[in-house]
Amino acid sequence: MKAYRFAVGWLAAMLPTAALSNSDYNMRQGVTDISQQVYDLHMTIFLICCAIGVVVFAIMFWAIIHHRKSKGVTPAQFHESTKVEILWTAIPFVILIAMAVPATKTLIAMEDTSKADITIKVTGSQWKWHYEYMGEGVDFYSVMSTSQDQISDKEAKGENYLLEVDKPLVIPTGKKVRFLMTSDDVIHSWWVPDFAVKKDANPGFINEAWTRVNDEGIYRGQCAELCGKDHGFMPVVVEAKSPEDFDVWLASQKSAKLEAEQASAALLDQTLPKDELMAEGETVYMAYCAACHQPTGLGLPGVFPAMKGSPVVTGPINDHIDIILHGRPGTAMQAFAKQLSIKQIAGVVTFKRNTWGNDTGDVVQPSQVQARLDAKQEEGK
Repeated sequence: MKAYRFAVGWLAAMLPTAALSNSDYNMRQGVTDISQQVYDLHMTIFLICCAIGVVVFAIMFWAIIHHRKSKGVTPAQFHESTKVEILWTAIPFVILIAMAVPATKTLIAMEDTSKADITIKVTGSQWKWHYEYMGEGVDFYSVMSTSQDQISDKEAKGENYLLEVDKPLVIPTGKKVRFLMTSDDVIHSWWVPDFAVKKDANPGFINEAWTRVNDEGIYRGQCAELCGKDHGFMPVVVEAKSPEDFDVWLASQKSAKLEAEQASAALLDQTLPKDELMAEGETVYMAYCAACHQPTGLGLPGVFPAMKGSPVVTGPINDHIDIILHGRPGTAMQAFAKQLSIKQIAGVVTFKRNTWGNDTGDVVQPSQVQARLDAKQEEGK
């Protein structure tokens, strides 16, 4: 029994400093009350398992040492012992109840999305996230901003390699934020470890989750579902601001959206130079198109078509614009009408038609893109 007492004492002395610390080898505690509950639940179950292991192995080794054959010990016969069967049924039952009570409490709290201060719709779309602030008229796409040069090892990888985006999700601290999760195409999973939020985004369904962040800061995650070729290039970045700063940010987004609409309207009467459209188009292509069609424009044979020498790219301009605006049903080609501005679409069409040897000389203007949008609306009436 001395060995048993030593083992229990060692466990009690060591676990608070080793296992309970927020180290790289343990689950992170996060920045929300729920994430702290999940961490505490994890440590509770872990300690129970450790205690069970210490007790079981201590008894086992004590029995091996003190009841070995060399000592001439005769094994006790207690087959079909009612007392033993009651003990080995009752003890695990009590242990499971001790585990189930805190686990159930935490799970119920994680699923309670009621009384939210703000609701955000999160839509997974290969391979980016679309955020819509319900009732606020603000929405945007969040796309990974890690450069292709870093991915292809042409330059040193940054501190947040593959975990950086052009537009992070912004939420207020101290407020209950409700998330509505869905998908445009395949199953994705929105995961931010610091929030203890990991929820599948299924096409045709709405899943719910929530968080209340206590501390300002930037928190990173990623898609945790194998969603296709660029699954590893679909990060989640959330910036938590104070309620006052969040209100200022939200107002700026509304103002920026209005200005963008006014700018798009102004573009309809302008003729943009080819150089400006080519520069805009290259930026858009690398952010939205290169994942499938490759930076070289050669695509992936049998999976994604090449842009170099493509009959679509070198064919009628209106057909090319329509495919980018409305996608191609039955394929991985998405509709970009809601994702990109008319200037961005004009730029990327111009870029594709004048790159990789596709020297068509075509310069597509925003007014042409708007004309194709209007034509589609007329067809739908």
